[in-house]
Parts: sequence; C-alpha cells; structure tokens
Amino acid sequence: MTNLKEYLTGKLDAHELEILPRSYDVVGDIAIVRLPEALRHRAEEIAEAIMQINNHVKTVLNQVSSVSGDFRLRRLEWIAGEKKTETIHKEHGCLFKVDLEKCYFSPRLSYERKRIAELVKPSEVIINMFAGVGCFSIVIAKKSEAKKVYSIDVNPWAIKYMKENIRLNRVCHIVTAVLGDSKDIIAKRLQGVADRILMPLPEKAYEYIIYALKALKPCGGMIHYYDFVHASKGENPVHKIEKKISYKLALLRTDFEVSFGRIVRTTGPRWFQISLDIKINQKRL
Repeated sequence: MTNLKEYLTGKLDAHELEILPRSYDVVGDIAIVRLPEALRHRAEEIAEAIMQINNHVKTVLNQVSSVSGDFRLRRLEWIAGEKKTETIHKEHGCLFKVDLEKCYFSPRLSYERKRIAELVKPSEVIINMFAGVGCFSIVIAKKSEAKKVYSIDVNPWAIKYMKENIRLNRVCHIVTAVLGDSKDIIAKRLQGVADRILMPLPEKAYEYIIYALKALKPCGGMIHYYDFVHASKGENPVHKIEKKISYKLALLRTDFEVSFGRIVRTTGPRWFQISLDIKINQKRL
C-alpha cells in the first residue's frame, strides 16, 4: 500500500513532507489524522489523499487535542467526506460500533486484545475494569470459553455502545455491561469473584491495582496491567514499569510474579505504553 508521504510527494513542499504525520488511525470507515498547525492549510489535500489510499474510508477527522479526562476523549474536527463521528469497526471477527467523539477507541490495541483472549482458560470469570465500548471483553467472549466477563466503564456513552456491541456480537450470555467507577463496583459487588483482571487504562491502573487484587479470587489469578513510561536511551521501558508495579505489590504484601511484558506502542519521543501479565499467587488483602 502506498504511504501518505509517497502519495503526496510532488504535491506538498519538501518542508511540508517532513512534518507530515507518519501514521494515522483508521476506525471502520473513519480516518483520524493529527495534523501540525503548519499543515492545517493543506488539510483537505491530505484528507483526499488518505481517502484515495484507503478506498473504504468515507470520513477524515483531524485530532486537535490529546486524549484527556475521565472519559479519555479527544477533540476532533471534520476535514473531508461524510460529516460523522460514528462508525462500525471490524476486528478479529467482531463488530464494534463507536462514536469517536463520545467514546475512547484505539485500533492500535488490536493485537493486545487477541493476545489476551488467547490466554483465557475455559470457565474463567473476568473483570474488565476500564472497558470502553467493550472491545477486550467481546473479543474474549468470542475467542475463548470464558464463563463470564464483567465489563465496567464510567462513561455512560461507552456503556450505551457497549450494550449495542454485546448484542451485535451475540455475547449477551457472557458479557455484562456495568456503568460506574470500577473501584466502587468491585467494592460493592465483585470482591473475590475473578480469575483474571484487565486494566487497559494506563492513566489509572497503578492507582487502581489494590481494587484489582480485591476482585481476584482468594487463590489469586492473573492481572493484565497497562502503564505509560518514559525511558531514556539505554533504559528498558518494560523493566522500568515492572520495577514500579513490583514495589507497589510488595507494599501490599502480595505474592506475585511478572510472567510477561511487552511494549504495546510508542506514544511520543521515548514514551511507551507497556503491558505486563502479572500472576498473583496469593493475596493478603
């Protein structure tokens, strides 16, 4: 496939090609690009190029703010194509309906969703503490023999789309959508029930790790932990996060081992999103 820089060579100036984004996200039939201010006057040409390269893309949006807030939202501006923010994304045989203006969604976690689903053992009970529109939960329900997935999110719009996605993918008998803050939900009704916990919200996973421990069965289980880290040249970002969370778990008097760690993606210069699989052997909470 032709990349954007190749396609626009000869159409943009050399200095414009230098600052052109190297990548963009495609969610369903919507492309999201993050243009620097110096390229805003070229937005329509860039959007048209994206639609030419990806002939199924019907809308191009410009991301004009970082992801922020409790709902993990970003501000989007329409550039070209149909004026919409709602789409249906296909992944691993699943369908995810989402409004990108109202709910968090990242196609860049596709491999991670499949990886976790393949680790799930038959009859497991799973809690997804930060579920968004239900992607991890639904892929697990479709690709494993999980008994139950409690899929929690604090954003009412995410829950609305999650419920629709549960129906679309016919996993109503496995996935239960729960609106609320996961720490409150666990404290009130889900203590000691889970074999496996998902924490795919790097901004809050460290703070909420104690609630993940509370949700696990007394014999322990698995926690899939996500975090952001800055690593200088020569530093191992996975080891840096492993050291950080190991210190916290030791303070909580937890018998554990980190069975696997990987860089999920880079999020900025020397900034990384990290995933750790943590086996909790025994908890003392």
